[in-house]
Amino acid sequence: MHDKDHTEDLLAQLNTIVSEGRNPETMDIDVLPTEAILRKINHEDARVAPAVAAQIPSIAKAVDAAVERLQQGGRLLYIGAGTSGRLGILDAVECRPTFSVPDALVQGIIAGGERAIQFAVEGAEDDRVAGVADVQALQLSANDVLVGLSASGRTPYVVAALEYANQLGAVSVSITCNPDSPLMHTASIGICPVVGPEALTGSTRMKSGTAQKLVLNMLSTATMIRLGKTYENLMVDVNASNEKLQARAIRIVMQATECSREVAEQALAAAGARAKLAILMILTGLEADAATTLLDQQQGFLRRAVEASS
Repeated sequence: MHDKDHTEDLLAQLNTIVSEGRNPETMDIDVLPTEAILRKINHEDARVAPAVAAQIPSIAKAVDAAVERLQQGGRLLYIGAGTSGRLGILDAVECRPTFSVPDALVQGIIAGGERAIQFAVEGAEDDRVAGVADVQALQLSANDVLVGLSASGRTPYVVAALEYANQLGAVSVSITCNPDSPLMHTASIGICPVVGPEALTGSTRMKSGTAQKLVLNMLSTATMIRLGKTYENLMVDVNASNEKLQARAIRIVMQATECSREVAEQALAAAGARAKLAILMILTGLEADAATTLLDQQQGFLRRAVEASS
């Protein structure tokens, strides 16, 4: 009887969730030729960016909170189940080579653990206890920002983690596509791009997933820009950990200083492969040690350091 009641309750919830509705524009998608199917999907995808644009004030609040907490020694943590969890991990992993941040600074947590990155783990998203345990295992503290990702906004695993974050005094942020949802009511900062019903009913890896990806791109990138990880629009803190990134570091130094490849390579060698430091050395004529001191004095902000030297 309990299981039947639970199923009825879940069905009632799904009936109220925007992203679970049937899309009247795609009722004939199963009988269309290939190009027509793709045009229908693309037409729905075109709704995503405007829906995200409407949430920029809320995303800005999340960025400002993240900048403040990270400057105080806190972390930016993402938590989600299924597609949402995988998107959080993707964004966290990309922050490391792009901005040379420590592994622990931006992290993604997924319901069901590492196995769930590749496989569906049955029941993981419904486990409230695991949601709390997983953030406890990372020693979530009041210094941290916890971003809960859930297209429906009802995922128990994520809701429980955000409730725990609130108890600790951490900043809780929700990224969901369902406005009147438990996650939106739980989070201290709610971000909700309403993208409407999916082209394929309930397949929230589509528009909802794209919306979450766009928000995560904005959240992490703007936070890193505000923390001094860029110069103009260049990724000057890129970690040159492979051949492509080594070439990119050379190119970034050349773009920032309008120097030759040879000068860029020499400066990078003297700067220990740190593009930001190499740029500062070329623009100011300082040796590595003096340039490092100047950068430290300006909290790593290259533009400030250049201005201070002149």
